Amino acid sequence: MIEHFDIVVIGAGMAGASIAAELAPAARVLLAEGEQLPGYHATGRSAAFWDECYGGPGVVPLTLASGPWFRENGFLRPRGAIHIATAGQVDQIAAFEEEFAGTGVSIDRLHRDAMAARIAGLRPDWVQAIAEPHCADIDVGSVHQHYLAQARRHGVALRTGHRLAGAQWQHGRWQLGFENGDAVTCDTLVNAAGAWADTVAQMAGVRPLGINPYRRTVVQLRVAPAVDPDLPLVLGIDGSFYFKPENGRIWLSPHDETPSPPCDAAAEEIDIALAIERFEQVVDCEIEAVERKWAGLRSFAPDRLPVYGLDARQPAFFWFAGQGGFGIQTAPAAARLASQLLLDLPPDAMTQAIDPAVYSPRRFG
Repeated sequence: MIEHFDIVVIGAGMAGASIAAELAPAARVLLAEGEQLPGYHATGRSAAFWDECYGGPGVVPLTLASGPWFRENGFLRPRGAIHIATAGQVDQIAAFEEEFAGTGVSIDRLHRDAMAARIAGLRPDWVQAIAEPHCADIDVGSVHQHYLAQARRHGVALRTGHRLAGAQWQHGRWQLGFENGDAVTCDTLVNAAGAWADTVAQMAGVRPLGINPYRRTVVQLRVAPAVDPDLPLVLGIDGSFYFKPENGRIWLSPHDETPSPPCDAAAEEIDIALAIERFEQVVDCEIEAVERKWAGLRSFAPDRLPVYGLDARQPAFFWFAGQGGFGIQTAPAAARLASQLLLDLPPDAMTQAIDPAVYSPRRFG
């Protein structure tokens, strides 16, 4: 006899783990992961920071709503962030302030002396900045394990090596088959498949929303002089790079967004070289070694906002996808909101200031 679940969640990265944990007290849930380890792709390759402005004003409500949960559970470590600009980019500083005015984020303008005091070796070209005092490092691995453990405590069945092979809606329920030969049925299918979100939709006969994956590269550098452990997250105001300290090393990204098919992404040499070139234009230091390099896929809907909600045409198919590079820092509020939508529950203290219509798949028609 084929096993039946109330809800099957596809993907056990941060998105799938968090929504499964939120749903579990009220439903019998299967969390199906195609890889042998949950969080192998985007979750395990995150640059691991919580930044109030990251993702733009449309993401701010989710980020701010998630902050207290992260702090109360001890998953944040203060870091601070500085968005730096050259003299030719000062107009972008003003545009940044205008963009986030009234959103509730905490930002301050910094001038050259204050910037140089916080970024050792800052080259003279960089003259103004926006500071975000509340930016923090996230213990991503611990957050992910927290949600997986919470899901298990409430009876979620986590099955790895379960890559979806097909999904059909028959006789009022989903018939799901996996590449390893297993099969289950369920009442509701939750698409938390990250870069594979549109692929899962197509398998289920649901119209894709145009959620496209993009490669993002990170490089770990050993530099001299040694990295100041209190160095803030440093971002280009034009979005062309960011770097931060991590265990005595620099984690650096050229902030690339290269279209990619869903895959096990790998860093390419041209992106590594570009990252190093941009870093050397910011600080005067010696790069002693490139110690590690990796890439992950960030997936965006056409309007670059996440997608949470029941499909407009197939009300037994729930979208929890398109979370770009901000899916970890918004995970607590996003999963809580999505579970409330799916279970038809009212908002609570965490989600009451969030408008779910902004993220609904119905905005695409």
